[in-house]
Amino acid sequence: MKKIMIVFAVFTFLGVTAQDSIRVSDLKSAAKLIDLTYTQKELDTMYAGVMENFENYRLMHKEHLDNSVPMSLWQNPVLPGMHFNTKQQIIDWNIPTNINLPKNKNDLAYYSVLELASLIKNKKISSVALTQFFIDRLKKFSDTLQCVISYTEAIAMEQAKQADAEIEKGKYRGPLHGIPYGLKDLFAVKGTKTTWGAAPYKDQVIETDAYVYTRLKDAGAVLIAKFTLGALAMGDYWYGGRTKNPWNLSKGSSGSSAGSASATVAGLVPFAIGTETWGSITSPSGTCGATGLRPTFGSISRSGAMTLSWSLDKAGPICRSAEDAAIVFSLIHGTDGKDQSAVNMPFNYQPTNSLKGKKIAYAKNYFDKLTDTSLTEWKVLEVYRKLGAELIPVNFPDSGVYKFNIMDVVISAECAAAFDEFTRNGLDDQMTRQGKYDWPNSFRVSRLMSAVEYVNANRHRYLLMQKVNELMQQYDVVICPNFGGNQSAITNLTGHPVIVFPTGFNKFQLPTSITLVGKLYDEATIISIAKAYQTATNWNKLHPIMFK
Repeated sequence: MKKIMIVFAVFTFLGVTAQDSIRVSDLKSAAKLIDLTYTQKELDTMYAGVMENFENYRLMHKEHLDNSVPMSLWQNPVLPGMHFNTKQQIIDWNIPTNINLPKNKNDLAYYSVLELASLIKNKKISSVALTQFFIDRLKKFSDTLQCVISYTEAIAMEQAKQADAEIEKGKYRGPLHGIPYGLKDLFAVKGTKTTWGAAPYKDQVIETDAYVYTRLKDAGAVLIAKFTLGALAMGDYWYGGRTKNPWNLSKGSSGSSAGSASATVAGLVPFAIGTETWGSITSPSGTCGATGLRPTFGSISRSGAMTLSWSLDKAGPICRSAEDAAIVFSLIHGTDGKDQSAVNMPFNYQPTNSLKGKKIAYAKNYFDKLTDTSLTEWKVLEVYRKLGAELIPVNFPDSGVYKFNIMDVVISAECAAAFDEFTRNGLDDQMTRQGKYDWPNSFRVSRLMSAVEYVNANRHRYLLMQKVNELMQQYDVVICPNFGGNQSAITNLTGHPVIVFPTGFNKFQLPTSITLVGKLYDEATIISIAKAYQTATNWNKLHPIMFK
């Protein structure tokens, strides 16, 4: 049990323990950590207040705060004067009727959601049989990919049998009815372990159902597994090992939605759910060749999910196509009222490939950094031009706007607060990774940040939101390379939705990808523009040979 009492305030000083006295000279040293200097008179005057704060912190530290307890401050990506359509239109998914089972049963692994829905709806395969098929694939390949933390076979079979019974009686819930899927293992499901991918929590059971799971259950989807995530949602290393990239098993899948992306691309599930605080949907999707949708901040309630950062955490689907992502998002967006940052906004997606009337820009300042014109990012622009798009060069707000690492301040403070007792009680010593940039050390370092810096970083964040919205209100989408700029940090801070999808392979035969950035709450447009690309190309339809 640690006895280090770190004072989280302007006057924090390393090395002070509960048994030690805090001296006036200590304040002078502590001030250096936050770029301040004080006169001796100021230090003498401050001393009594510092000691009062210290004793108050000690009292606060005695009170338990569960990870599920939120802040009373809520992030909102909407700026004054913004207005949005609030009417939900009916989406006709046009489930095909002419889909048949493949001659080679293994090909079923890569059917789209609508193709599987057709088989289920038209009773060409039962949900029980389809569920068993994917469970068998998971059991065959999950050790190879290290992508599964726990199977939910009993839950799956119960849900699959219910789906078959309902469909037999003519009660069809929609395109996910009877379709298997997997959850990133930071979503709580009653009767299952929710490990957060971290050794200290590997036996943790949270007896609640996350909002996302509840929505998918209501849609008739079948939960077959809970997937790996980097420990406490960082990277692809979890307490059992490292999740692999299905295109090259010597590489990691990236994270933190590591298992969700890896399993989906390998055809072990039709789709999975991930989360993102900073890159945790987009990075593994881009690395593994999945189509990952990171929705607008607040589009999906996070109740029942592990908190890492209250103002940054988001949930979203990881699929093999943009249309699959549209189907899943249509059934999980919204709120249960338990997440005060979440809202009910319409998702008016129209399944069309037309780019007519769409204003499509590309981030010239990012593309100009890609000096090799043979890179797949440039080829993406060529595809859209051939589809009839007039691509408008713009400068995405970055250098000159993002003048310092706002993200690092915001994410560090909130994550350290979310795992305060984890650090204070010594659970961090049980983590399998203890490197310079791993969470245990990051949480420790973040305790030396002042609240003033955190608040002011968020004020700079507000200015950033204004700049990005000034650009985005002029266009339906901005195409951005995934590397060479701060787009990922910026759009996570502003809350704008993005979709990442595969665009080819690099010289190492690993997937390449691109990002489309959209307007707030306009996931429908970026998905439809991604779908147009995928209809014109076949990159999202290619699959790792060893898993066929």
